[in-house]
Amino acid sequence: MLSFFTQIEPLIHKYGMTGLFFDVFLEALGMPLPGETLVIAASGLAALGQLNIYSVAATCFAAAVLGDNVGYLIGRKLGRPVIVHYGSRIGITHERLLQVENVLHKHGSLIVALARFVVVLRQLNGIAAGTAGMHWLKFLIANAVGAALWVGLWTSLAYHFGKDITVLPQLLHHLSLTAMVIMAALILSLVCLAFGLWKHKTRKAT
Repeated sequence: MLSFFTQIEPLIHKYGMTGLFFDVFLEALGMPLPGETLVIAASGLAALGQLNIYSVAATCFAAAVLGDNVGYLIGRKLGRPVIVHYGSRIGITHERLLQVENVLHKHGSLIVALARFVVVLRQLNGIAAGTAGMHWLKFLIANAVGAALWVGLWTSLAYHFGKDITVLPQLLHHLSLTAMVIMAALILSLVCLAFGLWKHKTRKAT
């Protein structure tokens, strides 16, 4: 993974903030691009004084929020059949989209806020919220909170440790796994809570 970081460094220099913006933006629209990796790499370069960390953070936040909201609009207007028909070429399958929709239906805003830390959810979050008919304002607020947490975490950590480029790949690997474990634990907790409340209501009704 270290070699991958060294390969994308020249790309960041070549395309700058514009390239970073479109990478994160397009990943939020479901394209299989290394958005998270570029956020970390750009923040690492900022630690070396080659980029401005505030510009990196602002660019990534704006791209994440706008990308997800464009995805939401596409999902809302076109619907699942059209999106799956054309999106299957870039990995947006019926099964994946339906899976994300089901998660959003069950857990709503919390999942939207945490979706950016999980690969498939990060890519299909906005589109699935649109096809699932989630209220736009509810989605916007949760999505902005999630983007702020995601950008804040990666830019802060990468900027702090970025002077040693060998640390960045390890940082991405270990924290991505941690985020997925935390996400699974939260979902399991919510399911248990919902089941407990349902059981309690059932007892009261009888």
